[in-house]
Amino acid sequence: MKIQKSFSQTQTKGTLYIVPTPIGNLEDMTYRSVSILKQVDFIGAEDTRNTKKLLNHFDITTPLVSYHEHNKHTKGPQLIERLLGQEDIAIVSDAGMPGISDPGSDLVERAIDMDIPVVVLPGANAALPALAGSGLPTEEFHFCGFLPRKKKDRKVILDRLKPLQATLVFYESPHRLKEMISHLNEMLGDRKATLARELSKRYEEYVRGSLSELVEWTNEQEIRGEFCVLVEGSGEEEEAEKESWWSHLSVIDHVEHYMNTDNMKNKDAIKQTALDRKLPKREVYQAYHVDRET
Repeated sequence: MKIQKSFSQTQTKGTLYIVPTPIGNLEDMTYRSVSILKQVDFIGAEDTRNTKKLLNHFDITTPLVSYHEHNKHTKGPQLIERLLGQEDIAIVSDAGMPGISDPGSDLVERAIDMDIPVVVLPGANAALPALAGSGLPTEEFHFCGFLPRKKKDRKVILDRLKPLQATLVFYESPHRLKEMISHLNEMLGDRKATLARELSKRYEEYVRGSLSELVEWTNEQEIRGEFCVLVEGSGEEEEAEKESWWSHLSVIDHVEHYMNTDNMKNKDAIKQTALDRKLPKREVYQAYHVDRET
């Protein structure tokens, strides 16, 4: 167990600051974020050219270093060494909260392992404003980030998400949106859904309707901008229907259904069967591999 006192006066190491930046409108930059970016010894940025424009706008002259998904394994240890040397570091992504579908989580994990304090500033992000404006239930939600590119990989994820009664929140890029919405409609059924586009920017737009209506909309539009996709959770009837399809099957038949119908590998079929039946995976493995052979 580790306990962090973020602002202890006896701290002998630097502090890692996670600083969100505007997702569009620069006025969403907080006073505290500007202050921290001016105070730290240097800033780790996903794209130094993009961040330089932000720093120039707020007259911030703190040195920049590159830290992104493709160099994190080499740059991460270097940043940790500087933090251990009592330098304060701020991490920023191109927009929004670092570490949430953006680089940063690996560095946070490394810092915690070394007892380096991690201070996260509140600020701009896309998921929560999109959820609040979606018109869908907000009491419970599940953040899904970006779905895998390949359809078969997306199917595995969506099979797991389908029974959740929480509102589902996804991110998606414009060139993949049309295929993604079509697959959501195919896998989840025709649920209520909302597209939130270009949040906080001049062309901010919400498109609210059913997934089938959004399929039609994406087929008719020239898709531009970054999207949040929000889909209502499953209802009790849908959950009961999902459970009923396999209730007459044995565990072995259940596993083989996924292998034969969905072309799942053995281990993936066992995992999904365990999720469906709310059983430990080892119990399904035992039934399929051991009990079947005896």
